Amino acid sequence: MSTPPDDRTFRREMATAYRSGWHFIDLVTAIPHPGDSLMVTLVGEPVVIVRDDDEDIRAYRCLRRPRGAPQPVRCAVRYGMVFVNLDQRDHQVIDKRKREADRQAVERQTASADSLAATPRSA
Repeated sequence: MSTPPDDRTFRREMATAYRSGWHFIDLVTAIPHPGDSLMVTLVGEPVVIVRDDDEDIRAYRCLRRPRGAPQPVRCAVRYGMVFVNLDQRDHQVIDKRKREADRQAVERQTASADSLAATPRSA
């Protein structure tokens, strides 16, 4: 007979196993109109999924923070289904890659604009 895990072990397992992946929330049809929202509890944390005025679907973690600011969570829509990822480490890696890609794109645009400006005009 096995003994049930204590709270610390359970929280550690939840953090490593369940928070680190993408979780299916609901179908997109659950929030059909701009301004609609859906409140779910995922891995013990309340998460709000909203449809913006631009028809984009976003997710926010509802934490008790100063001034009540919700924390954005990665959200993806695939094949008409809404998925959410709560892992903060994943957010930081993606943000660093995105910033690096954006910086490189700006450098390429600047280089191409400089080369066009240096081209002599014909009379």
